[in-house]
Amino acid sequence: MFDIKALRENFEETKRLLSKRGKDFQLERFETLDKRRRELIRESEDMKAKQNAATKQIPSLKKEGKDTAPLMAEMKELSDTIKALEPEVRAIDEELDDFLMGIPNTPHATVPEGLSEADNVEIRRWGEPLVFDFEPKPHWDLGEALGIFDPATAAKITGSRFVMLRGLGARMERALISFMLDRHTAHGYEEISPPVIAHRRSMEGVGQLPDKEGQLFHLSDTDYFLIPTAETPLTNIHREEIIDGARLPVKFCAFTPSFRKEAGAAGRDTRGLIRMHQFPKVEIFMLARPENSYDELERLTADAEDILQKLGLPYNVTKQCAGDLGFANAMTYDLNVWMPSYNKYVEVSSCSNFEAFQARRAGIRFKDSGGKPVFTHTLNGSGLGVNRTIAAIWENFQQADGRVKIPGALVPYMGGITEISARS
Repeated sequence: MFDIKALRENFEETKRLLSKRGKDFQLERFETLDKRRRELIRESEDMKAKQNAATKQIPSLKKEGKDTAPLMAEMKELSDTIKALEPEVRAIDEELDDFLMGIPNTPHATVPEGLSEADNVEIRRWGEPLVFDFEPKPHWDLGEALGIFDPATAAKITGSRFVMLRGLGARMERALISFMLDRHTAHGYEEISPPVIAHRRSMEGVGQLPDKEGQLFHLSDTDYFLIPTAETPLTNIHREEIIDGARLPVKFCAFTPSFRKEAGAAGRDTRGLIRMHQFPKVEIFMLARPENSYDELERLTADAEDILQKLGLPYNVTKQCAGDLGFANAMTYDLNVWMPSYNKYVEVSSCSNFEAFQARRAGIRFKDSGGKPVFTHTLNGSGLGVNRTIAAIWENFQQADGRVKIPGALVPYMGGITEISARS
């Protein structure tokens, strides 16, 4: 839920920051609702004060032998009026809650202006895209020619935007998952194997509901959803808890399949491994102290970059503009791997700081030095999207004769296999 204190105490500044997202969130509605709520509370408190004063008068009046009936009648009338106000206050509270649940996080002050991905700002690059002395093939053609990528059978089993890997393609997926988890646990992340189904409260806690309800797979006759990312269960591990501040930062990593109703027309993204309804992903996650969270974001991003560097995949890092930020995000770095078939960098990870936005919705707090419960900051990133990493390996390590070399860091996880060929 959006921080109601920010709206009450810094309305104009909050409105300015949210306007950077390029949308009108009708914050004046909040002012109207909140003003009416305050009026009702003030009326109720004034009447309760009169009740209290009258209650104190009655013993004295009785002692003096005076008639207390008029005062009792007045108290009864006050009580009835107070009770009559309560449903209106409850209705406004519910309306305010619904309104605040639909307001996104405010962008961090350093987030660049802009309305779409085209306005994101490049921060740095690593590695140089390989210049081939032959016409490179897209990964879907490579995979099908090598017999390791089988979208036709996946479509027969399920439908479009599902894929099946075979043989050494499937083994590479397993190898990458193990490699990524080993790297992250070496960096201090606790490995988690979480459920891939979450209920509505958990989805609301991370801000995926109500914002992304149309993009989620909802299980019929239940209030369960297939998770769109391991961020969902990892964030909810400490939901509605006050954790020991000495433990921060808390660091988790997890592999899960992820499920999304990816939108968009048919084309390049839906032919290969880039934009699927089901996709494997390794996630890294942190709970951090507010004063340290942006330093932790740099560390988390570096941990995701480490995977690309160890695999020898060229990439760049961009900072998302305000209009491209996710609903819950305060700031996000995108890691974009070089894809020869696209002749450009393609997103393989997003690393984000949500500040206290998710923690406020999920009730995740720690005690500060004075013993006061404070909301943590939450951070997460893909470490990495496995399908997109596979696609990048196939394309960047392809040979003129159609073979695909295995990156050296992955060879031990492939049982010593150094290449994939049609004879493999």
